[in-house]
Parts: sequence; C-alpha cells; structure tokens
Amino acid sequence: MPYFYRAPGPQAHPVPKDARTTHSSGQSFEQLRQECLQRGTLFEDADFPASNSSLFYSERPQVPFVRGHIWNSPHPLLAHNENCDLCFHFAGDCWLLAAIASLTLNQKALARVVPQDQSFGPGYAGIFHFQFWQHSEWLDVVIDDRLPTFRDRLVFLHSADHNEFWSALLEKAYAKGHGGTSPGVMQRPIQNKENAAESEARTPFGLIKGHAYTVTGTDQVNFRGQKIELIRVRNPWGQVEWNGSWSDSSPEWRSVGPAEQKRLCHTALDDGEFWMAFKDFKAHFDKVEICNLTPDALEEDAVHKWEVTVHQGSWVRGSTAGGCRNFLDTFWTNPQIKLSLTEKDEGQEQCSFLVALMQKDRRKLKRFGANMLTIGYAIYQCPDKDEHLNKDFFRYHASQARSKTFINLREVSDRFKLPPGDYILIPSTFEPHQEADFCLRIFSEKKAITRDMDGNVDIDLPEPQKPTPPDQETEEEQRFRALFEQVAGEDMEVTAEELEYVLNAVLQKKKDIKFKKLSPISCKNIISLMDTSGNGKLEFDEFKVFWDKLKQWINLFLRFDADKSGTMSTYELRTALKAAGFQLSSHLLQLIVLRYADEELQLDFDDFLNCLVRLENASRVFQALSTKNKEFIHLNINEFINLTMNI
Repeated sequence: MPYFYRAPGPQAHPVPKDARTTHSSGQSFEQLRQECLQRGTLFEDADFPASNSSLFYSERPQVPFVRGHIWNSPHPLLAHNENCDLCFHFAGDCWLLAAIASLTLNQKALARVVPQDQSFGPGYAGIFHFQFWQHSEWLDVVIDDRLPTFRDRLVFLHSADHNEFWSALLEKAYAKGHGGTSPGVMQRPIQNKENAAESEARTPFGLIKGHAYTVTGTDQVNFRGQKIELIRVRNPWGQVEWNGSWSDSSPEWRSVGPAEQKRLCHTALDDGEFWMAFKDFKAHFDKVEICNLTPDALEEDAVHKWEVTVHQGSWVRGSTAGGCRNFLDTFWTNPQIKLSLTEKDEGQEQCSFLVALMQKDRRKLKRFGANMLTIGYAIYQCPDKDEHLNKDFFRYHASQARSKTFINLREVSDRFKLPPGDYILIPSTFEPHQEADFCLRIFSEKKAITRDMDGNVDIDLPEPQKPTPPDQETEEEQRFRALFEQVAGEDMEVTAEELEYVLNAVLQKKKDIKFKKLSPISCKNIISLMDTSGNGKLEFDEFKVFWDKLKQWINLFLRFDADKSGTMSTYELRTALKAAGFQLSSHLLQLIVLRYADEELQLDFDDFLNCLVRLENASRVFQALSTKNKEFIHLNINEFINLTMNI
C-alpha cells in the first residue's frame, strides 16, 4: 500500500473534544456496544485477547479470565464517593496504584478518564472504554471486561471492595494502550504474598523502600509558637504508615489545639494517609514526579498562563536519525524546529520557555526488543535564513542552550531563559541511526511562534536548454550523433531498449562512480521525461538535452560522494537534491531512502539517476497542471491515474 502523508507541522495545544477511537475496526465504543446488544452477545476484544499473550512477553502458566459481572452484585462502574482503596493481590508496580490514587483526587479528571456512560446494569454488553491523554490528544480505548484471575481472585490491580471493578478495568485499558501488562504495568510474574513483600523492605520509620506514594496535600500547623510546614502523604496500599514526627499517634499532636487538629483532619485521615514534616519528607524521599495537566486538556475556556505548541516527529534511519552533535556528519540531518521568541517576560529582559521531548510508544515496542533511547536536544541562534541548516553551520556555531543531559528516559525536559529572537531547536538521539517517533512540546510564558523547518517543498528547475544546431555542435556532440545514428537507424529515434544500450555502454566506462545497470523501466522513465512529441521515443535533440542534464547529475553525484567510494550516503541526499533544484520535506526524503538506498544507506549512481528522473518528471507534470495556482492542483480520478502512470 502506498504511503499516505499528512503533514505533521506544529500544533497549538488542542482544546478538549471527542477522544480519538483506537479500536482496529474504526468503530466507537457506542457503535460496538450497540452492535453487541443487537446480536445479544457479549463483547470480546480481538485487539487485546483474554490470553497470556496480552499479559506477558515470555511463557507463563495459563491464567484464566473471568468477566466482571460474574461476581456477586457488581457496583456501578465508578461511585461518586470513591475513596480509592486499591491494592494488588499477587504482583504489580505500585507506581500505577499511586497514579490512579492521585487521579481520584481530581474528580473532573477522573470523570474524563472513566466515562460515566457505562455500567454493569442496563445496557451492559461486556464492553467498557477509558480515555487517556497521550501525546497531546485524548485516546478512547475500548476493552472487554474479561479480567485475569488466579485462585479465583483478580491477579493485578483491584478495589478493596471485591464488587468494584473500575480500577481493574482501567488498568486493563491502560495496558492495552501500551502493548500489554508486562512492560510497565506488571513487571513481575505471579507470586505469593510473602515473596512480593520481600521485594520492598520496610524502614524503621514505617516507609517502604522503592515504593510509590501519593502526595495529597500541604499545610502549616501552629506548634509551640512556630509555623511547621507539613505534607500529607498516602500509601495507596493503605496498610503501612509513617511512624515518625507528625504521624497519626506522634506526641507532636498533643501540643496542637482541637480546632487546628480538626482543620487538618488529623483523626479523619483515610487508612494509609498521614502527615509528616516537610523536612522529613525531603530527607526520606528521593524523587517527586508531578503531572502538569495543562488546563486545556480538560476545559475549553480555561485561563492558563503558559502557551503550548506541539510537534510530532520521527527519527528515521538514513534521513533524520542524525544523533547528537558529536556526530557532525549526520547531526545536521535531524529534525529542525524554528522557535521565535517575540515577547519578554513581565519585567524581564529575557523570555522563559520550557522544552519537553518525549519518545513515543517505547513500552509498546518493548515486545519487539525496543528499549528507551538516549535522547536530548540543543538550541542554536538562528541565522537570517529560512531553511534547514546544513553541516557547515554546526561546524562553526556553538549551541545557545541544551538539555542538561542525554538520558534514556521517556521524557527529557528543561526550562530556559533566552533573549528575544529566532532559534533552531534540534531534538535527537545520542547515537545516530536510531529510530523512534517523538513528541516535542514547547511551553512559553508569552506567545512563541514555532515552525517545522523540514516540511517545506520548493522546486527550482531551470528551463530546458534549446538543442544546438548541427553546424554548431561540439566534437563530443558529433561523436554522440554518430553513435545515435548507428543505434537509432533511419528514423533517428531510439526506443527504451535502444536508450538502455547507449546509456549503459557510456556509463559503465566511468570508473569514479558505482553503476550497476539501467533497466528498461528506468529508460522508459527517461523517455517519459524528455519526450516532447509523446510517441514514446527520443529524437536526437531530446537526447542531447538529456545528455547535458546527465553530465550535471554525474558531477553532483561526485561532489557529494564524500568518501570517494563511488556511492552517496543518504545523509548527503538532502543537500545533493537541493543542489539539483529539489528542496524536499523530511517525509519525502524518507520515502526516497526507502525506495532507493541499500541496507548500508548508500546510493549507487543508477539509483540516484532514477530518483532525479522521477522527481523532475513529477515536478514538470505538476508545473504543467498548476497554471493558475503554483501550490495546488485539482484532479479527477481519470486525471490522477493518468498523472501517476506517466511518472
């Protein structure tokens, strides 16, 4: 199937709207549910089968799956008084538990993630859906309610109330969206409680090493004439609590008045929730992760301070996977985003902005051996030109700012302050030739303008030269006329087969380029480009024009054969094509590399020639059709097929 291209470009942070359906059928949750109700069947999700293949990347004992409605009297999917008593029976990563516990503290966000249009009551069809904010868009993930069990108990995440299934179904939907439970949602095989407990050691202060907690609030308390900063923390498992200063039974509370204790809900905290001094929090916890839910992710009319722009892109081996600045020969081929900072911060001389680079879908690809790549970015002062910067620019110019480090994390983010002006932001992997999709977000206090420098297409082809009159031909042209007459015969026209013989005979004598052999199809493409009469043959004057063009292309090939190997690296292709009159987008370059390059990312001259012939042919046809508008053409199906058959 041909590649169908939709320009990525910069995107303003989108306002909330219906989530994009992700089911392979293209049907929405409601369409799938109605289909099941009409058939009288329960939904079975073929995209995420109820089998071990959805749970593990390696062989495990078979795990039975049971539907949620089989348990006695299941509750409505999500009660409004949800207190988030969640736990794992056998195995699991507590970070997911902590994240869901945090989500329940924001009812608006929870209602968006867990839609209220579903239940085990009327309209039940064994199908549920959940929505996730991923890569700056809402995704609607549909699942069936078959849940994995072990010894008649849910294997993974579940509510403390055994008749509530929203958390288990939410985890299943999250796992489906990330390619299975093993990569992040579940990383340990089913094991007994004793083994699970041993993996996380309890400290003398009642905290569990390597465990994820949820921060539920901060406050100050009057204590013996001083203001003490407190932080409220929750262990999502709800069984083990902090026993140090300001814990539930600590002596510090005796010096706090009843009104202050009531205000801080000292005696009404949920099981597993506790206060601790902020200084103790800093001493006992190593890392805090904050999810910045931008207001426009949930509300259309929210007033927010930061402007957000999103770029979706890819590092593709052979065209845009250039690696970091250590690899100068390929670094310049990375995606380049122009950032224009136009307004200073209030009362400041500089502009604040934050850059967040995220590599996409690495967990989903883990089953295919993909790991997190080492990623980062650099920011350069933009010269007074509006084009993709070449290798020489980076040879002589240092970056103005960069990510603090290149690291193998899902997302790398840093905050910067730079003077107003134009900058080029280059996201990259550390090593070249590594492939991944990425999402680049730029947050700015004031309005910033961004533009993808790799999406421009500009064709600048010279007018074809007029043929030289016979009496003014050079000695070389006279020799070619003699050869042409010998091959063409009396009609002085060559067919594709005859052109193949002539060109192969000439090009195989050139020792400084690697040349396999032009095929009949290649020669037909050449005739399609040069044939002005439309008879499928080349006259001598048409052949002379092509020969001049061919000599220019040979010189271009030799010029960009950097190592004099007789081949051209695909990373030099962008510059070589631009020198030939073709400024192409990164997506077009990627398609050319896929079609013409070998496994070593090299092009022989015949590949380069075929590429140029097809590019010029397509460009000439477009120019002929776009008489009124130089950027667009309108074709019916007959015209479109006719165009593609002539390229």
